Amino acid sequence: MPKYKNFLGLGIAGNFALHLAQAGELEEFKDIITADEAAPKGMFPFYLPRSSDKENQLPLNAKDILSTYPLSNSRIKLPKEDINIQAEPEVALICNLQYSDGKLSKITPTHFGAYNDCSIRIAGKSKISDKKNWGENSKGISDSLVKIDKFEEGGVMDSYSICSFLSRDGELHAYGEDVELNGYSYFYDKLLVWMTNQINVQENFGPLEPLSEYLQACDNPKEAIISIGATRYTEYGESTFLKNDDEIIIALYNRNDFSKEEVTQNIKNNAYDKMCVLAQKVV
Repeated sequence: MPKYKNFLGLGIAGNFALHLAQAGELEEFKDIITADEAAPKGMFPFYLPRSSDKENQLPLNAKDILSTYPLSNSRIKLPKEDINIQAEPEVALICNLQYSDGKLSKITPTHFGAYNDCSIRIAGKSKISDKKNWGENSKGISDSLVKIDKFEEGGVMDSYSICSFLSRDGELHAYGEDVELNGYSYFYDKLLVWMTNQINVQENFGPLEPLSEYLQACDNPKEAIISIGATRYTEYGESTFLKNDDEIIIALYNRNDFSKEEVTQNIKNNAYDKMCVLAQKVV
């Protein structure tokens, strides 16, 4: 799915209560001071599009691998190394970006979809992004998206929940908790204000990187995919890493259309109508 090759790819760390602890990443953020206890810890790049006139130039400090397009709507390719890989079910926002005087001035979400921020689980990586892109087909976003009428309370996203499953050896297991989207710590206008500021001021410190430098080096992209934080795992999901022939399924559904039980039954039957579903085979 190459349609997002010119989009900037960013993610948010720590925007859902308890996830960082489940992922074993609290220690990495111990020196990051946030505005309040519930605030996300920071943002990270997972894909940096190269402009045509800078084909061989990457942003200062950025790893080469971040210019490799990682998104797929059908499969996750495991690294060659024998390391643990864990799916991260979350929501991705498709956004338009505006700039003023060379700085990001406005983020406008237009659509949202199911997203897999698939991650390496290994200690000792210096940056968050070191765990996020190991090559083609290392990330996932649903082919179908939901149009955002207004990114604020009273809009379509109020009625949506996210859930996820792992299919292994013919059995379907709940992988992430079934939660409402407004369970995110920062959401709607609070999230937009925080993201805009964070991108402009985040420095090269600890696990974080200087995002404003990255945007400038990419010629200030006008569009972005921003994943807004992984949700909590079930007990099974927290302790289960991906292996060949698994299938990870992440679903966004409108609670006015389905109950939790109906969603689970639909996933078992591969009946995805009226839901936004990302289903990826692990290879």
